[in-house]
Amino acid sequence: MDKEAESGVGAPGFGLIVIGDEVLNGLRTDAHLPFFKQLLAARGHCLAWHWLLPDDPEVLTGQLRISLGLGVPVFVCGGIGATPDDHTRACAAAAAGLDLVRHPGARALIEGRFGATAYPHRILMADLPAGCDLIPNSYNQIPGFSLRQHWFLPGFPQMAWPMAQWVLGHYQDRAEPLREAALEVLGVPESELIPLMLALGSRFPGVKPFSLPHIGADPHILLGLRGRCDLGPAMAALRAGLAAAGMDCREQPPG
Repeated sequence: MDKEAESGVGAPGFGLIVIGDEVLNGLRTDAHLPFFKQLLAARGHCLAWHWLLPDDPEVLTGQLRISLGLGVPVFVCGGIGATPDDHTRACAAAAAGLDLVRHPGARALIEGRFGATAYPHRILMADLPAGCDLIPNSYNQIPGFSLRQHWFLPGFPQMAWPMAQWVLGHYQDRAEPLREAALEVLGVPESELIPLMLALGSRFPGVKPFSLPHIGADPHILLGLRGRCDLGPAMAALRAGLAAAGMDCREQPPG
């Protein structure tokens, strides 16, 4: 990852792709999203986007082609098994314009785990995009694989999560933590805050202004800043801008 790009709030962060009809149809709940948010935040990174995709070869190939072209790190969970509805390995190869070949290291691991019963079906999990690297799986020794900053993992959290931790242990870039500060603005429509937000974004390029309206018994707008730097100067400018415009604000309650 480009360290200079990551240092700014506009850095692309990590993507997460979760694959499986069983998640889309409600048979299982996606547990990966909250886990990866926490895992990445602990290293100063952030989750920039999350796709939930079906076990459909055409859809998977098209979406993986897009994500491979983005040049950002992505975790992909699901669909790397050997059953007929596991398309991720072949779709990743097709999306990258690579052949699907039997990886000798994966073949050795699967044969070592299952012996003769690896054939004819389990061995299919060794058919991977040409040139990819393996990701060790401490749960059952059947590896995942990495390709162009994409880390392909099983759908089962018991396997995928330790593998993701291993990946990040070998991914040396650490980012400054993403900081956030905000005020509650009272009695104005959100549209009146746009000029101030634009001015702050222009004056402090490493900071991203945001607004979040709250309606109900205590209407207000949460107006704040996010960035991987000291937010003090930008927050001072935000307060000054609100005061100059005659807009009332209050501190955001803790928690």
